[in-house]
Amino acid sequence: MSGSLLELDDVERRFRIGGGLLRRSREIHAVNGVSLSIARGEVLGLVGESGCGKSTLARIMLGLLPASAGEVRFDGASIEQIGRRALARRVQPVFQDPYSSLNPRKRVAAIIGAPLAVHRIGAAAERRERVAEMMALVGLPPRLMTAFPGQLSGGQRQRVAIARALIMRPELVICDEPTSALDVSVQAQILNLLQVLRQKLGVTYVLISHNLAVVEHLATRVAVMYLGRIVEEAPTSSLFAAPQHPYTQALLASVLTPEPGKGLPAAAIGGGYPNPLQPPSGCRFHPRCPAAMALCATTAPVSMARIDGGRIECHLHASAGASARQVSEAVATRR
Repeated sequence: MSGSLLELDDVERRFRIGGGLLRRSREIHAVNGVSLSIARGEVLGLVGESGCGKSTLARIMLGLLPASAGEVRFDGASIEQIGRRALARRVQPVFQDPYSSLNPRKRVAAIIGAPLAVHRIGAAAERRERVAEMMALVGLPPRLMTAFPGQLSGGQRQRVAIARALIMRPELVICDEPTSALDVSVQAQILNLLQVLRQKLGVTYVLISHNLAVVEHLATRVAVMYLGRIVEEAPTSSLFAAPQHPYTQALLASVLTPEPGKGLPAAAIGGGYPNPLQPPSGCRFHPRCPAAMALCATTAPVSMARIDGGRIECHLHASAGASARQVSEAVATRR
């Protein structure tokens, strides 16, 4: 892990919620013991159901939320030692909704150049020149420098958000559902733009998305999150070709396909998403897992290595040394 740009070591984030005059507050583990290593130049896709902790983890990576336990290191140094202001020059976000993340009263040039002004980089003329260069890089015409966000299309607004994130030339960009609020045709344009910018600028991405097709297209490695834990992590090609965790298999099986005659997918995930305030004992996925064993209800699985260099948390995999095919067969026989 020494060559990593960003490292998370057994990171936790707990929140206290509720409480009042006659009721105690309760604690929720939004992130529960996550360890990740992100190398320079790669794209880590982070996937999972709503409420699993993806966005909370993103805010921890950005330094916007402190970890309740564990350590986050950027380029070998603790982000607490680096400080929020210095970290902001090296790590930037791109949010889901390009309209709500932009100030509607500011013109495009001011929005994109805001990080330069906040960090007092260059004189006004130099900032304007850098803004013009960045606009050209993301495919925005110069005439839009004086426009307001409300005068732009959704795709143009997201290009403005991307330009603002990259104006400081950060090393890491956290993309939280960067295309989900856009039309399908525009999504492809933004994804291709992110790919081009990665090649030109050498930027590293963390891509958070519900859209597995987007993740497969852009990510070089994928981490699957469930109820605050990373249950499987592997290179993108390996994970999509041979998912080993039953949850990952169920996610991939639930993807809609345009192939004629296939109909709607039959998701293999049983029951509803568990209450994070009362997480299941043992393996957190076991109440919904079609391949659950008695051990799963009492003992939490440990993280084990996949043969492709990834990691997996699953008793079925550990107990049998099972291959992806064996796990798939076990899931199929228990449906």
